[in-house]
Amino acid sequence: MAEPHPFRVAAEAKDLELLAEALREDVLLHSPILFRGFEGRDVVSQVLTHVAATLEDLTYVDELAGERSVCLRFEARVGDRELEGIDFLELDEDGRVAELTVFMRPLSAITAFNEQMKARLEPASQ
Repeated sequence: MAEPHPFRVAAEAKDLELLAEALREDVLLHSPILFRGFEGRDVVSQVLTHVAATLEDLTYVDELAGERSVCLRFEARVGDRELEGIDFLELDEDGRVAELTVFMRPLSAITAFNEQMKARLEPASQ
């Protein structure tokens, strides 16, 4: 197996500084909750900080890599809800994450995730 992508390494280590380094400056994050995405390394890093605090026991269970993409399958918990999902990374020519699209299931876990994220992000938007 090839070396894991730096995004995965950083996420597993909960190293938010290293995670930011894996992102392109103008990275775009497509959330599983919102229609509108988040844009820019600073904004996306802040969102991912809250995601890391919300998802418990995050474990990547598989990684598939293409020429300019990486698909990371993960399992986690939100409170008493088990969650599984995919981080789909579209990479630039330097291997940095240009776009990150997150998919999650089941709905009950997504609802719990949404409630916790909303509580974390609301104070920042006021």
